This record gives sequence, structure tokens and C-alpha cells, in this order.
Amino acid sequence: MRIPPFHRYRRFSQITAVFVVGMVVGSVVYNAIFHMTYNVLWLQNQDLLLQIDQYRKDIQTLKKYNNSSTVIREIKLRAEEGKIKEGQPVMDPATVKEIISKMSKDLAPMRGRSMFDIDTDGKLARLLLDGKLYIVREKEYAVRIRTMLVMEGVLQIWVEINPYKRT
Repeated sequence: MRIPPFHRYRRFSQITAVFVVGMVVGSVVYNAIFHMTYNVLWLQNQDLLLQIDQYRKDIQTLKKYNNSSTVIREIKLRAEEGKIKEGQPVMDPATVKEIISKMSKDLAPMRGRSMFDIDTDGKLARLLLDGKLYIVREKEYAVRIRTMLVMEGVLQIWVEINPYKRT
């Protein structure tokens, strides 16, 4: 039995190796692009789910308090990021949206309340939410109410969200 000379196959093995390395690099690049676009799509989906939930609650409240013009029919939460300190990571939009959805569940009893009783309701909301800790993705965030405004049946609340550090 004769063994073939391997010097003939050296060129073929180099071409094969370059081809396999090209396939691996190409699949890594494709996978990175796929994950970036999927992440953008997921963030948009989270935003749209939050909007749908808010709209459903608004529709229920509007149906319930259709004839009354002096009640809070809609609650809009607006998030302001706190002062970012050096070395502190910026919060991602998905975390902010999840905190806002949790806060809207906490503020659900405010719907249907009289706008003229906002002074007592505002104090109640501040007592309940000011400094409250929300746990999102195993991290704690402190919420601070900055401003509350009621106009035409819409309660708008501006909140400041900061990562919470235990001392």
C-alpha cells in the first residue's frame, strides 16, 4: 500500500481553512447584527405594550366617568433621570418603562377621584410613592415625585428615578 505525497494537498488545506474561518467570522457578524436589531425591536415592543396598557385603562376610565368632567380620568407619568454621578451607569429605557408601569399600578386608585380633592390625594400619593423603592432586574431604584399637575381630567406626574445605594 502506498501513501500519497501530502505536499500536493497543502494548498487545498489552506484554502479550506480560510473558507472555514470566513464562515465563522461571517456567522459572528451576522449574529451580532441580528441581536442588535432584535434588541431595538424588543425595546419598541416594551414601549408599545406599556402604551396599550395605558390606553386600556384610559378607555375603561373614560367609559366609567363619561358624564363627569371633574374627575381624574387619565394618569400620565413622565420620568426624569436623576443626577448621574461619575461611574454610575445610565438607566436603560426598558428599566424606566418597567418602573413606570409599576408606578401606574400603584396610582390606579387615583383614577375617578375628584380633581378638587387633589390636595389630599397629592399628599397621599407623595406619602405612598416618594422615596419608594422599586426592584427591577435585581436592582433597586428610588422614586421621587417632582411635580404633579391636574388639567382637564389628566393627572400628570413627573418623577425622578435614581439607582438606590444602601448605606
